[in-house]
Amino acid sequence: MSAIVRSVRHLLVAAAVLVLAACATGPRITSDVDPSADFARYRTFAFYSPLAIESQGYATLTSGRTKDAARRQMEARGYVYDEKSPDLWVNLNAYMQEKTDVYSTPEVDYDYYYSYRARRYVAVPYWRDRTDVYKYTEGTLNVDLVDAKQNRLVWTGVAVGRVGRTKPEERGAKIDAAIADIFMRYPYRAGAGTPAVAP
Repeated sequence: MSAIVRSVRHLLVAAAVLVLAACATGPRITSDVDPSADFARYRTFAFYSPLAIESQGYATLTSGRTKDAARRQMEARGYVYDEKSPDLWVNLNAYMQEKTDVYSTPEVDYDYYYSYRARRYVAVPYWRDRTDVYKYTEGTLNVDLVDAKQNRLVWTGVAVGRVGRTKPEERGAKIDAAIADIFMRYPYRAGAGTPAVAP
């Protein structure tokens, strides 16, 4: 794979990570949990290797910031980072898709014809549908928590939104906000099997 293709892929992943604060209303957040998982026994975590967001085999500035944001969220919930013997693997992924929205709107227009009876031009209204096509890029960022002993997904959080342009100096804050939005749907704390908040 050429260096140009790899660079383009990294830029696309970076843009997908930054999507999540692009919309005024924010991204759409969803989550899912394995109801049979025993969250009371999870106290430690580490990052899955290789991370899905680092599919080229090395870390980028964006993947590093995303990992830092996820680590802060896990530690804020009482989890301890333990690379040697984690209870949970944290995996991160981001990707983008080109989308198209098509809208049809009824509108009125007029045709004019000359009326010999009225001896003038007459406007005759008629209805038609106007079709507008909008193309945009949709980005997805997801966080997976995997039971390290069973190698089984126990929780996932996903943020989906339109990709917007972001200045480099805003990148860190937007990544933090996106990861925080996802973790707002994670209801557990380290060593507690009962959700602290409703997902």
